[in-house]
Amino acid sequence: MNDAGIPDWLLLVISLPTASATARMRIWRGLKALGCAALRDGAYLLPSAPERERALEALADDARGEGGMAWLLEARPRTPADDATWRALFDRSADYAALRRTWKDANRRVASMPEAELARLQRRLQRELESVQALDFFASDARAEAEAAWTELSRRISQRLSPGEPHGAVRGIARLDRADYRGRTWATRRRLWVDRVASAWLIRRFIDPDARFRWLARPADCPRRALGFDFDGAAFTHVGDRVTFQTLLASFGLEGDGALVRLGRLVHHLDVGGEAVPEAAGFEAVMGGARARHDGDDDALLTEISSVLDSLYAHYAREAEAAA
Repeated sequence: MNDAGIPDWLLLVISLPTASATARMRIWRGLKALGCAALRDGAYLLPSAPERERALEALADDARGEGGMAWLLEARPRTPADDATWRALFDRSADYAALRRTWKDANRRVASMPEAELARLQRRLQRELESVQALDFFASDARAEAEAAWTELSRRISQRLSPGEPHGAVRGIARLDRADYRGRTWATRRRLWVDRVASAWLIRRFIDPDARFRWLARPADCPRRALGFDFDGAAFTHVGDRVTFQTLLASFGLEGDGALVRLGRLVHHLDVGGEAVPEAAGFEAVMGGARARHDGDDDALLTEISSVLDSLYAHYAREAEAAA
């Protein structure tokens, strides 16, 4: 960072022997994956960050190993105008515009697509957005507008795949005593998806071991004495930016368990988006396959996915112990 507060940049200057076509392609793909801007053939610019510096140094080492030459330099623009010019090289507005054209077409097909195909489409579009976001180093109106458009399209898809998805309630979360919630009937919308199945697992595993579950065709069918979860007006649902799983953690004092908190991040990402979680794609694939196999049998689905969540919880707990 220089005295004017302008961020430092990284400049990789690289030269490979003419005969190294395979290495040239490999390194070019690496530079593209990092989002580098080509100033000219052999000169590549990137905003400075420790992980990007390590990645560029690895590419430089690769070039040297192929008999080429490579220099990784720190670069600083001389003026704010120069900095603005460099930033413009990383403008992703065209990428976001291309995504939004794809979403416009998808939006027309949401109502008619088969559910399994629609779920796959949602996952693919989410990955495409995340790939652009990962290389978008500077905040812009184009990004904010694209994220708002994606939120709306994703909401429409989720409403089709999971009717009755709750909105975030604006209220506080009272701390409750688990002893007062034993042996109860809990009710949520049928055809379980991530937040509902994870919440049911959490209830039975940490809150009410004797819980009985009712799967509702619609929220209005919830029995008066049952504890509803994950629908508007339920006892436990989305509150603010918390999904139902996270609301349950806060309600019953479980946020001190780091493994459960990590599971909450996974559920949040798959239910409403946000911070990416490495295990999310795998869990979503297992969840989708299990729901297809147990179509209409939410008890069987809960039993199967509970084993997966038990394993994920054990994995997170073991990592927390190792880091302590």
